Amino acid sequence: MIYALCLTLFLVGLYGVCCKKNLVKIIIGFMIMDYAVNLFLITVGYKKSGIAPILDSTMNINYFAAKSVDPLPQALVLTAIVIGLGVTAMMVAVAIRIYEKHGTFDVTKIRKLKG
Repeated sequence: MIYALCLTLFLVGLYGVCCKKNLVKIIIGFMIMDYAVNLFLITVGYKKSGIAPILDSTMNINYFAAKSVDPLPQALVLTAIVIGLGVTAMMVAVAIRIYEKHGTFDVTKIRKLKG
């Protein structure tokens, strides 16, 4: 069920990127898609009533392996958040420069100006 919600959220962002003509709405669509991918990665690494992946000498190794949560998706999401923030900042900076030059955020008007 949660994977279907992640897919739905991704499709909403994809709709914003593909069908909107305003640069700000396109950037928001990219952000929604980024959030959907991060949410999917976190749900992949989730285990119900899982334990932290810290091995102690008193723990049974078989119990530990069966119940521990995979830390790799969490690390990937932390990295993806930082990269997504940088990409979003770059898109906003480019959109501001386009607005300063052309005076509009509308993609169709910017294509017609050719300058």
